[in-house]
Order: sequence, then C-alpha cells, then structure tokens
Amino acid sequence: MTAPIYLDHNATTPQLPEVADAVREAALRYTANPESQHGPGRTARRVLEESREQIGRLLGARNEGLVADQVIFTSGGTEANNLVLLGLTRMGLPRAGSPGHLVVSAIEHPCVLETATLIEQHGWQVDRAMADTDGVVQPEEFARFLSPETRLASLMLANNETGVLQPVAAVAGLCAELGILMHTDASQAIGKIPVNFAQLNVAALCCAAHKFHGPVGIGAVILQHGVKLRPSLFGGHQQAGIRPGTESVPLAVGMRTALELWHRETLERSDRLTELRDQFESDLLAELPSALVIGSRAERLPNTSNIGFTDYDRQALLMALDQAGVACATGSACASGSSEPSPTLVAMGLEEQTISGSIRFSLGATTGRLEMAEATHRILSVCKRLRQG
Repeated sequence: MTAPIYLDHNATTPQLPEVADAVREAALRYTANPESQHGPGRTARRVLEESREQIGRLLGARNEGLVADQVIFTSGGTEANNLVLLGLTRMGLPRAGSPGHLVVSAIEHPCVLETATLIEQHGWQVDRAMADTDGVVQPEEFARFLSPETRLASLMLANNETGVLQPVAAVAGLCAELGILMHTDASQAIGKIPVNFAQLNVAALCCAAHKFHGPVGIGAVILQHGVKLRPSLFGGHQQAGIRPGTESVPLAVGMRTALELWHRETLERSDRLTELRDQFESDLLAELPSALVIGSRAERLPNTSNIGFTDYDRQALLMALDQAGVACATGSACASGSSEPSPTLVAMGLEEQTISGSIRFSLGATTGRLEMAEATHRILSVCKRLRQG
C-alpha cells in the first residue's frame, strides 16, 4: 500500500508530539473549572492565565500596565473572525441603527467574506479591494475605498491559497490616519513567519492553533487596548463577557506549547521549508513547462506552493493525486466541496485555464526532504498518466 504524503498543512497541521503530551498532561492534572473559587479551580485559573499571557507575549501583544491588550480564547479562527467583524460592526460603529461602511479584501477566507456579506445584508456598505496578478492587495487599491465614513477594514496577513503576504501594516497606517479600526486574519501566518501585534498597529488579530501544529478547538483574538467588542454569545461572564463559556485549560496549554516550539525553531523551520518548497517547484516546472507557480513574484509564506497545471482539470488532478497518496487541495478547506472557481484566484485576474488547473501544496514542520522528493515523483507520474489518457 502506498504511504500517504500529507501536503495540506494550510488546512490543518498534525499536533507535534510535545503539544499532544502537554495537552494530555494538562487534561489529567487540571481538572477543575478555572472559574471555580476553590483551590483546584484557582490552580486551573493560574495555568490558564499564564498560557494566555505567554501567547500574547509571543505574538507581540502588550501584556502589562494600563494599556494592556486582551487575548480572548475562541474555538478557532472562524469564530474569532466572526466575533471581531460582528462585534465591531454592532458596537456603535456608527450609531446604533445607522448603517456604516466596511472595506475588506476580495481574497479573504470565507469566514471573513461571508460574514461581510451578512453585514452588507444588514444595511452596511461593503467594498471589496481586489488583488493584483501577483496576489497582493496593494495599499493604494485599498485606499481607493477608505473614507471618513469607513468604520472598519479587514485584510488578511497571508493568503491561505497562494501563501502571498499582504501589506497589513501599511494599510493599518492608512486606516489610522482616518480613525478607522483595522482587523487582520493572521491564521495562516502565525507559526510560519514572525508576527508582532503591536508592530502591525491593528485593532484586532485572529488566529487558530491547529494551523501551527497546536490542538484543534482553540483560537484567539488579540484585541487592542481600549477597543470595545460586542459579544456574539451570552450567558456567562468569562473573558470579561466578550466570549463567555468555560475556557479549556488543556487546549490553552497546547496552543501555548505550539507557539513556544515555533519560536524556538523559527529560523530552522523557515529556512528548511523555503528550501523544500523552492526545490519542489523547480523540479515540477522542469518537467511541466506549461505549469506556473501562482504568486511566485510576491513575498510568500515559506510553506505554500500553488501550482497552476494549465493543461489539467483541478478536480480530476486532485482525485488522481489522492489515489496516488498525495494529500493536497484546490483552495480553502472551508470551501473544498465547492465546484466554483476560487474567489482568490478570480480576484487576482488570472486566466481561466490557470484557475481551473490550480492545486495548493502546503508543507509543515513534519515535512521531510525524502517525502518531498517522493511527492514530486508521484505528481509527475500522475500528470503523465492523465496526459496520455
């Protein structure tokens, strides 16, 4: 039986052994509700808050003093982005009952784009900034839609399909000049490139632990000091009432551990993944001259490669690769069942044959050199077989 090769780390990453061990130990050791006032509850609360502070510190949040930022735990990136976008557009931006103006990029994850559509249906004006052919939403393109009436803007830090990095800090600077709150979805960036919340100068940042070898079921919002967020859930006082519900100490410990491992191995992981990705792309293009690397001229995540197989249908190629034991993707995992063309690639203005043949390969901390060489061999063999067929 062919051993599977997992190249879909942008969808989710396997927990590292150290993370799984930390989650298990915390689950067995800290069994009380962290809201309880007795001794075991206070112990669980201490571990939870230590994890919260360390996660904030590692992501560049201000942890001390009167201007400390907030780290709010959620169930993942989708909930985090929904919480911020709905919470900020409901919280008197502008006055209650009066529609406002939201600007998002057209290449956002579905959890942002679909939430923006919901906000639009409730009377807000929503504009969507397009990307260039390299996959970058340029600041001047975003600036076209900003005005004194704009109340909120959203631009992801790195695209989940192409891996292309976005100029969040530059757009945040434009927003600051007009007094506009800025949100960024950093789910794909954290654990792959250095991310510093304070340096980005955004009002809110969202992430998910399972994107950087942490556990599934926990994400976070970092909220700038003084920014008010209306909750979407009610019935509890946890996390200042912004996101009520009993927090999971084991998952918080697992998220913290995954981030600590990334920071310990940042340079080694980044250099290794970049080398593996570049060699992979070079080997494929040498044998498939009609293929192209989408977003190759832009700055990208070190682990992401979106290949446009211009002579192939992406769904047929995806199924054939799956049968050959190569796990990859045709776009966002949250929209993987859709037969519609990728909104991200459409927003880039790419040719139809490139979009219809695009496949995303994403590497992780567990990906090895021999594994990538074997993946290249299998992909080329599948392409040859499909071409002959």
